[in-house]
Amino acid sequence: MTFFRLECLAIPLLLSILLASAFAKDQPPKPYLLFVGTYTDKDSKGIYAYRFNASSGELTPLGVAAETANPSFFAIDASHRYLYAVNELQTYHGASTGAVSAFAIDRKTGKLSLLNQVASQGADPCYISFDKSGKYILVANYTGGTVAVFPIRPDGSLGESSAFLHDTGTLGPNKERQDAPHSHWIEPSADNRFVYVSDLGLDRVLTYTFDATKGTLAKNEAAAALSPGSGPRHVAFSRDNNFLYVVSELDSTVTVFANDEKKNFPSLQRISALPEGFSGKNDAAEIAAHPNGRFLYTSNRGDDSIAIFSIHPKTGKLSYIDRVSTQGKAPRHFEIDPTGKFLFVANQESNNIVVFRIDPKSGKLTSTGQQFQVPAPVCLKFIAAD
Repeated sequence: MTFFRLECLAIPLLLSILLASAFAKDQPPKPYLLFVGTYTDKDSKGIYAYRFNASSGELTPLGVAAETANPSFFAIDASHRYLYAVNELQTYHGASTGAVSAFAIDRKTGKLSLLNQVASQGADPCYISFDKSGKYILVANYTGGTVAVFPIRPDGSLGESSAFLHDTGTLGPNKERQDAPHSHWIEPSADNRFVYVSDLGLDRVLTYTFDATKGTLAKNEAAAALSPGSGPRHVAFSRDNNFLYVVSELDSTVTVFANDEKKNFPSLQRISALPEGFSGKNDAAEIAAHPNGRFLYTSNRGDDSIAIFSIHPKTGKLSYIDRVSTQGKAPRHFEIDPTGKFLFVANQESNNIVVFRIDPKSGKLTSTGQQFQVPAPVCLKFIAAD
């Protein structure tokens, strides 16, 4: 009798599990929005929006999300309510500076509403990020060679800068490109006590001490030193934050540094991002680690390719895997989608976005055949949609 009762109870339970599983499989994929930043000196109007199907990798155009000048890089807050874009300009309101724009996001339509705009405290701002508290925006100004911090107000708009500093140090030997400090990337450390800045003109990844209670920066002598003339552009962190991967624009290399507590940044490896025998002109651009921590990707403008590396789980060192054509010209930026299944490449000079599928075992890329025409695309960011 007891066995019969248990069996009767087990059957409905099994059916409910099977039904729940079937129901889950029938659920539509979680929708996402893709925002595309562009240069607006020719045909573009600003930031464009797409709806993204994570199952198929397909994009549906939603049109212009916001008209704004040269939104060449942007960051989206953790709540997905606000987008902050640099306006890469040499002058703003008559001063030698660019601007930063704050937008509210409509996650149903993909439209952006301007909240306010402030001076970036330097010409040609080219990178923007959040501190770990989400209370401040960090900005790197390329031509100005400066970095700035801006507080975020409760309504999402930006206050006036709470910190502003010039990068300083010995210039690199490339007289054409390293004529002055050129801040190109800025991100906080995992513990939010420091801010890292890659400076193309100084061949250094600089370190600033950051006070998250006041939003202030202070000079710090610690820095990761690159080979002379390399021109560091962007930096990626390993999944455990124990390593820094610095892609250098001028010599198209990736340098691996240990991210030690003392901030000595010992150099562990320097590896080319170009195929063997390449002899043309190339400017390396973007770098990103896959969310699984096993693979690293960089983009080459000239070879017009994505280079793929594996990451050693203990040493952090890289091994070259493959390269793939971006099917366009000048891949300034690329982004891995939130599922980790696709890599989207923004080819600036051929005005197209190309979608690749990522092999989860090898990290290699295969074209999905999907291409989308966008004028001068240079930044890609995903968020969950309503």
